[in-house]
Amino acid sequence: MSGWNVVFGTTEAVTGWEELCRIALPNAHRCLEALRTDPLSRDDWNRQHQLRGRHATKEWKGSALEQWEYEITSGGRVRYLVSPETSTVILVHASTRHPKDTE
Repeated sequence: MSGWNVVFGTTEAVTGWEELCRIALPNAHRCLEALRTDPLSRDDWNRQHQLRGRHATKEWKGSALEQWEYEITSGGRVRYLVSPETSTVILVHASTRHPKDTE
């Protein structure tokens, strides 16, 4: 599938994305391309996957959307929600550090 729109869902995601781009621009670019072309890809489970358990979905504007994670660096992560109905990927978290809630 192609043609996904990628948008920021939080100001924290904007700030985190900017920092990830500063420290790992080529990896951030690969992440953005992956999210634009196939945000639900299971080809590289270690790098891109749906979260599990209570993190598997997240409420967004009245809908429960799948929540996924993309590993940009060994610690840097992007979390995003996928809305197939609108072909939109919503970045809700981006950080140079691994999120503590899944450790």
